[in-house]
Amino acid sequence: MAGRDEAKKLGLTDLEYDEILNILGREPNFLELTLYSVMWSEHCSYKNSKRVLKTLPTEGPQVLQGPGENAGIVDIGDNLAIVMKVESHNHPSAVEPYQGAATGAGGVIRDIFAMGARPIALLNSLRFGNLDGERAKYLFKGAVAGIGDYGNAMGVPTIGGEVYFDDAYKENPLVNAMCVGIIRHDKIVRGKAAGVGNSVMIVGAATGRDGMHGASFASGELSDENPDQGSPMQVGDPFKEKQLMEACLELLEKEWVIGVQDMGAAGVVSSTCETAARAGSGIELDVALVHQRDENMKPHEIMISESQERMLVIVEKGHEDDVKEIFKKYDLEASKFGTVTDDGMIRILENGKLVGEVPAKSLAEGVPIVKRESRRPAFLDELNIDISKIPVPEDLNQVLLKLFDSPNIANKAYAYWQFDQTAGTDTVVPPGSDAAVLRIKGSKKGIAVSIDGNGYYCYLDPFEGGKQVVAEAARNLVVTGAKPLALTDGLNFGNPEKPEVYYQFEECVRGISEASLVLGIPVISGNVSFYNEGRETAVYPTPIIGMVGVLDDVSKHCTMGFKKEGDLVVLLGVNTDELGGSAYLKEVLDIEGGPAPRLNLDEELKVQACCLEAIKQGLVSSAHDISDGGLAVALAECCIAGQLGFEGEIESEVRPDALLFGEAQSRIIVSLVEEKLPELKKLAEEMNVKVSVLGTVKSDKNLNISVKTKGQVAGIIDVSIDEIAEISNNAIKRRVEYV
Repeated sequence: MAGRDEAKKLGLTDLEYDEILNILGREPNFLELTLYSVMWSEHCSYKNSKRVLKTLPTEGPQVLQGPGENAGIVDIGDNLAIVMKVESHNHPSAVEPYQGAATGAGGVIRDIFAMGARPIALLNSLRFGNLDGERAKYLFKGAVAGIGDYGNAMGVPTIGGEVYFDDAYKENPLVNAMCVGIIRHDKIVRGKAAGVGNSVMIVGAATGRDGMHGASFASGELSDENPDQGSPMQVGDPFKEKQLMEACLELLEKEWVIGVQDMGAAGVVSSTCETAARAGSGIELDVALVHQRDENMKPHEIMISESQERMLVIVEKGHEDDVKEIFKKYDLEASKFGTVTDDGMIRILENGKLVGEVPAKSLAEGVPIVKRESRRPAFLDELNIDISKIPVPEDLNQVLLKLFDSPNIANKAYAYWQFDQTAGTDTVVPPGSDAAVLRIKGSKKGIAVSIDGNGYYCYLDPFEGGKQVVAEAARNLVVTGAKPLALTDGLNFGNPEKPEVYYQFEECVRGISEASLVLGIPVISGNVSFYNEGRETAVYPTPIIGMVGVLDDVSKHCTMGFKKEGDLVVLLGVNTDELGGSAYLKEVLDIEGGPAPRLNLDEELKVQACCLEAIKQGLVSSAHDISDGGLAVALAECCIAGQLGFEGEIESEVRPDALLFGEAQSRIIVSLVEEKLPELKKLAEEMNVKVSVLGTVKSDKNLNISVKTKGQVAGIIDVSIDEIAEISNNAIKRRVEYV
């Protein structure tokens, strides 16, 4: 038997050990205790977050599957649905960025085809330390290569993402991968071990010792004392995963398939207990029947290994050879190692001998839920700054150029050109725009997909930051002409045992929840990653929002680039004097502070609806949301994308640096032919949205903005678009490639 001391070594608390004794009515043996240690780890159990996550809005008429399955599913009409999920692989990527990022992509792809959907796109959200540090360069290059190589080999295009650099992520990078798949309603498969006597099979790669204690490793801080906890690093093989995907998709066409589950975190034990718990059943299995690649593996090693490219399959009794035949065609193994039972137990045998027995629901759902102390961080009061005391810079041109030289504003092509963006031939708008757009084969429809995060806003104000991440993700879809439908969230935070961190988590989720409700965009799947901190720093509270929207006619999608000389450039929304939390303050003036800009969700909803309708009616030629870097950066990006210039006079009471570089929310730039301006104004008036003409598209490839206050020139930007583009295109490359 394994006692309390052994439980502590495995990361279980006294409270949890007492609960195990209560569940079993006896002391557990080492195998059983190991199963509880991985399944009750934060990474698998969400014991610190479940209570808060229940406050998220997860329902809507478009939702076919919400949280609780491998991935969420949203209806897009015509008997078609989108399956999507975002997952983090932060701790492994901090140790070995290439394999950490690669297996993160592989794991989330399996979540998609486990539902019966064909994966059609990958996206990623990455956070690293500043690029003046050698470790940040190493992690960045390794993670980008890992994501690219895995997706490219799988034939799944990487169509979007974001990269952010800040020393808040110096010790603990964030690597979040998102996958999107497509499926017909009648082909949806769920992970349930139903039907007493049905067979439980493991398919795909052989099981080894790689990935041991991976879930536990991801449930603690990175430190010298906890560098790897055994062998947490999974090793990916994308070519084998491609075979596995095709085999599973063929298998899932068969009506005798009962359920499928990815073997991700905690491997065999998580997939068996979760499928059994969902069905209210049990599973009896023999670890000796699992095909293995390492010699003399012990039962607990087989049960918790996180070897990649494996799936759990439940099929009707008598079809085992049919499964084997399908997988043999793809040069993969398939082994029956268990049977569905009716007693609710996970019963583990080794060569027919009983070695462990625990209730499935207790592993999957029985962890004692923790109510952590929550306390507003004192530093929030210290971050408020008096903007009026900051002098307006004389040379606004240099401010703009410095912003574009910042890796956080600069062109991210260094990363996304390493990805296959067009595999599958459905990519309509590739990376580099507000959101990616994909066509749906055999249909006029298309989808737009975005992934967004702003940990710095959430650091300055977790509630406002949580709201704004949702709003920006939606805005990025809207400017393509897509109506936002649903979101998946990746919630990345520090140690939840610290009251200040838990406060950040609660407030961010409250912000996400409020924005989701007002904007009508339910949360259908997601992931929580805690303990993202090292010896010196915790990451910014960083919720990542992946979102999908639908276009009824993909040929009418909109892009950000200005289209032709003479078009008017118009602002939907209102400029304010908010500078707190801006890239201008942080990147150019080296001032860290807020408050972050405020977000009025009712105004946001109006602006988005107005933009969407204007695109639908064919009133506008381009659309681009204003975010990092503010109005001047957004105008420059439109010029670069369209290879055209802009000239305008903007009359405003707002100080010129706040007008040009402040990051006020709920603003979208559109361009249109002058004849359509009255129609746009009429539409905006009906929707109670303010419209103001900013200027005109020019052919001279120059950005010329004159800011006037009471008729007097208060600031000027006059810069060549080619100069801006040259700086932007090389900002990351010169830091990474030239030391």
